[in-house]
Amino acid sequence: MTIAKPALLCLNTGSSSVKFSLYAVDDHQPQRVLSGQMEGLLGQPRFKAVDAQGTILDERCWDAPKRRAEAVESILAFVRAHACGYRLTAVGHRVVLGGIEYPNAVVVNDDVLSVLDRYVPIVPSHQPAEIEAIRLLCEIDPDLTQVACFDSAFHRTKSELADMYALPLRYRDRGIRRWGFHGLSYDYISTQLPKLDPVLANGKTVVMHLGSGASLCGLVGGRSAYTSMGFSPLDGLMMGTRTGSLDPMIALYLIQQLGMTAADVETLIIKESGLLGVSGLSNDMRDLENATTRDAQLAIDLFVYMLARETGAAMAAIQGLDGIVFTAGIGEHSASIRAKACQALAWAGVAIDALLNQSPGPGACKLSTADSRVGVWLIPTDEEAVIARDTWALSR
Repeated sequence: MTIAKPALLCLNTGSSSVKFSLYAVDDHQPQRVLSGQMEGLLGQPRFKAVDAQGTILDERCWDAPKRRAEAVESILAFVRAHACGYRLTAVGHRVVLGGIEYPNAVVVNDDVLSVLDRYVPIVPSHQPAEIEAIRLLCEIDPDLTQVACFDSAFHRTKSELADMYALPLRYRDRGIRRWGFHGLSYDYISTQLPKLDPVLANGKTVVMHLGSGASLCGLVGGRSAYTSMGFSPLDGLMMGTRTGSLDPMIALYLIQQLGMTAADVETLIIKESGLLGVSGLSNDMRDLENATTRDAQLAIDLFVYMLARETGAAMAAIQGLDGIVFTAGIGEHSASIRAKACQALAWAGVAIDALLNQSPGPGACKLSTADSRVGVWLIPTDEEAVIARDTWALSR
């Protein structure tokens, strides 16, 4: 009789999509068995799953929207149907904010969920969906260990000064501080640098996580010392639909002088701004790079300008720059944005090989020239691998 091997499921539940990966675990590091996503839940949902070699296992679409609960239930059923020889023992969830209570991943119980609920007002576009998925799986299978892995946790190594706003200190005690996000991605990059460039891993590196959400992290010896996002995932870089850094007086002006409600302003700065708002065309960098309108080019130029400006702030915070790492959707796949960003930072000694940048090949690749004073790398991120690692550590 064959004994089923233990496995764990990693879930990244968003407002309109759910990404998943199944990992086999034993006495070794978790190994990915399959992965996929269901996206477009609010319109025409699309599902795709592949095995560890990238072979398509299933692909389908629907005409009508799906609730998140339906998506999670469908994914769980698919995984169990295709995980022959494996028994699911735990589920690891990406959760954006764990606050001061949870500086590391944690096994979820009712007390943990109560704390996570309190942080919903800070990350209303992310946290509710993640909590909903956890509660749903607790109901479906109470025997499954649920682990919350936090995007904010990696940044708990920042100094007190890097955590603060210039507000009366009593507000810091109420949770108003620079939490930082995309920590699962930065955690993964910090584990890869020692294998790829040990000297750089011990130095001062700015990691650029550039996707529909975008941020920077200043690493010193592989630990977070600075990040461009702050109290919420709205701060810092220009993003797909988010403004990035914005003078707080603008929000007050929109409400007090232009008659907008707080809800109107929230929608504007989170869902209607960024690349979409400036271009008037799309929140997708690929669409803007293929467009010919002046506003599309203006959106690209502003994205690069804010990226270079925030990199300068990161350099000041970590007191130097030995390396740059590009990662996430735009960072990994847009040679044009990488080239423009490095050109904007040429004053700091950044130089990349144009041919390598245009065709870097699969996997990690060093892009900097031999005479560049700053090492430049493209490293694909893998947030699910970090979730799997931490979930296995807490559930084994």
